[in-house]
Amino acid sequence: MELNLKRPLVIFDLETTGLDIVKDRIIQIAYIKVMPDGTETRANILINPEKTIPPTVEELTGIKNSQVKQQPTFKQIAKDLQEEFKGCDFAGYNSNGFDIPVLAEEFLRAGVDFDFHKCQFIDVQTIFHKMEKRNLAAAYKFYCGRKMEEDFDAHRADQDTEATYRVLKGQLDKYNPETEPEKDRQLQNDVSFLAAFSKQNNNVDFAGRIIWAAKKKPDGTPLLDSEGNEVMHEVFNFGKYKGEPVRAVLHRDPGYFSWMLAGDFTYNTKQVLTRIRLSESILMNK
Repeated sequence: MELNLKRPLVIFDLETTGLDIVKDRIIQIAYIKVMPDGTETRANILINPEKTIPPTVEELTGIKNSQVKQQPTFKQIAKDLQEEFKGCDFAGYNSNGFDIPVLAEEFLRAGVDFDFHKCQFIDVQTIFHKMEKRNLAAAYKFYCGRKMEEDFDAHRADQDTEATYRVLKGQLDKYNPETEPEKDRQLQNDVSFLAAFSKQNNNVDFAGRIIWAAKKKPDGTPLLDSEGNEVMHEVFNFGKYKGEPVRAVLHRDPGYFSWMLAGDFTYNTKQVLTRIRLSESILMNK
């Protein structure tokens, strides 16, 4: 089934020097940009991470230090990617948990403030795990009817991107409301629906240091708005203030803001914290 799009969708995958969102760097980004009219463009870019690729990663991905040495750094291509991704939604495999946070971090590190808050995110892995609970290779076999190793080389971003794209379309075919009788196993061919279905957490920042939680009344029951919905606010999800409202903590302990800005937190976390602090200052000054 072809995708029903109102905005361009970027299906992408990253290979990196490791799994640390703060310290590791992108060595390869591959993407398929699908337009609402069905037009597809593909890109496969090797990136100089400006640090040594560990031997284990070289062996896993087949990408050698010698291959990326003369390639552009992420900073050198960041504005081109910003322009290419402007107005797009994103899809990937475990992208909400890793690829989106890493990409956001690289943009901020390069001095490019790409506004991901305007994007919707489809995580094909989340859809798969909710429906079948396995990995990409199993997803490919399940939805596409072939073994992944028959069609692709493992652990290459361009290959995994192609497989992810095919799996997403296969998921829409399998869980088509016109052929799937069980309502809770139906997928709507709509990016907003798929993004909401892919959502696994209430993170405010990508790293999950700050999360959304329901405000409580003095008696401990949830505070509701005029339409009966829970009123949400940002709370810390780590450390000595875990579970406490961010705005209240920043008001009570201003030094905590400075400590976090100087600490080993992602740029995105610091950006979110700064945005909350600034909005609180604006409200107090009104």
